[in-house]
Amino acid sequence: MRLSKSFFYTLREDAKDEDSRSGNLLVRSGMMKKSSSGIYMIMPMGKRVLKKIEEIVREEMDCTGAQELLMPALILEDVYVKSGRRNVFGSNMFALKDRYQKGYVLGPTHEELFAIAAAMKGKSYKDFPYNLYQIQTKYRDETRPRYGLIRTREFIMKDAYSFDTDLEGLHESYMKMFNAYCRIFDRLSLDYKIVKADTGAMGGLLSEEFQAICSIGEDVVVGCEHCDFSSNMEISEVVDHEAASDEKTKPLEAVATPNAKTIEEVAAFFERSPRDFVKTLLYHVDQEKFVAFLVRGDRELNETKALKLLQANEMELASFEDVERITHAKVGFAGPIGLANITIVMDRQVQKMKNFICGANRSDYHYINANVTDFHVDMVADIAYVKEGDTCPKCGARLTFTKGIEVGNTFKLGTKYAESLGLQYLDRDNQLKPVVMGSYGIGLERCMAAIAEQHNDENGLIWPTAVAPFTVAIVVVSTKDDTQMNVANELYECLRNEHIDVLLDDRSERPGVKFKDMDLIGIPYRITVGRGAASGKVEWYERQAKAMEEITISDAVTKATTLLKNA
Repeated sequence: MRLSKSFFYTLREDAKDEDSRSGNLLVRSGMMKKSSSGIYMIMPMGKRVLKKIEEIVREEMDCTGAQELLMPALILEDVYVKSGRRNVFGSNMFALKDRYQKGYVLGPTHEELFAIAAAMKGKSYKDFPYNLYQIQTKYRDETRPRYGLIRTREFIMKDAYSFDTDLEGLHESYMKMFNAYCRIFDRLSLDYKIVKADTGAMGGLLSEEFQAICSIGEDVVVGCEHCDFSSNMEISEVVDHEAASDEKTKPLEAVATPNAKTIEEVAAFFERSPRDFVKTLLYHVDQEKFVAFLVRGDRELNETKALKLLQANEMELASFEDVERITHAKVGFAGPIGLANITIVMDRQVQKMKNFICGANRSDYHYINANVTDFHVDMVADIAYVKEGDTCPKCGARLTFTKGIEVGNTFKLGTKYAESLGLQYLDRDNQLKPVVMGSYGIGLERCMAAIAEQHNDENGLIWPTAVAPFTVAIVVVSTKDDTQMNVANELYECLRNEHIDVLLDDRSERPGVKFKDMDLIGIPYRITVGRGAASGKVEWYERQAKAMEEITISDAVTKATTLLKNA
């Protein structure tokens, strides 16, 4: 591509409304432009990167034997009602009606339609296994779009679905896709970890996430300082080896605690550690009932664990008005003792405590010397978040935290969607059985953002060769110099003939501007054609290593072709 005849621009100043390094660099380098909150235009230079990511994903999918198709984005709302997921997605779905007042949604994911399509083939056990995939745009009405392409409302996704007759077949299909994912993320030069995760709205038997390690990642990846344990924070178990307290039970006592509402304030008032407190958190669950959750004062409630325990879809903190109505006290003084007509769920660590402090359901009062025998409990379970330094459930060493961007996920769905949508096959005994499914997703634009987050420096992006918009940039120092232009054109055509993605910067700009632009857009290799052209010399520059050397024109061609053939 010749820049003088192309749509190309860069920005000198940081983007004011981007809250991530990748978002800022992708906007400044002319790779993308924000259209509205959580929605981006992918510009020509960015489209080249995205296309290369897509090609890598497609190659690896095809190698597994998966077949590509394309599903509609506009889907009848009844499809999700039938599968039971319309309420699960709730307001995250973009919904609309056609001129006949028929309800439609913009597809957030496509398990349902793939199950419907699979019914066209899956009649007998002899028809299995097979795998279908697509690369298509998804839509989710995110509450808080952020971090550029990492959390958006419209995004391109590769989703694949495997179809088998039993769990053994599912496992084989799952491992094919799992290994393909490892190859994809290796080829994208991502530093990633694979973690066990919550199945969430997808449901099913198993979920694993591919997390690109990054300081702005929205997910906390829980690891171990000793073994290979890894998990998403949302499902990580709190391992509690502490013995139950052998302290003698003391008489329950209500103590006035004026203006002390938070754990920190009450702890300061009693001069005690937050570990000696029990927090009572009131939630509205599935917009139907209220539930009180009890966790130790130094822990936080894990809503994912709580939802799974209650087999609920959504929960939110009760309003101030509801808290005061239920507890008959101001907010900040809720406690389990005397709570009536409400489900109480207690974290299992609280079960071991004695003589703890909790709210008294009375404004400006707390109980001291409270015990689990003083109130009723409906459920006891692990409902707290792990903390860094907690015990590893696998080897007993200390847990460590890192942040990650979820770039891919794999699910063993089992028969959930087959049963709800009537996807069945005849087995060897001529009996109808539900098809066993797997689901496998990769966010292509998220991959692009994750690569940008991991591969950059103070001068801009540093794209890995496999996904760079152009592999080599030829920069002409003076376009008015005929010798320089002739050498640059010769090099350009020679590299094109070698099937190398080459960019020729033949703009009438100062050399410094051109060098800065090539660094900003992250071209891996640069050939500078300057004064040395008259004597057959050019400069070779490697973006990653920041290494420069003067070489002959023919050596530049050899170096480029050799490096890229071995890449």
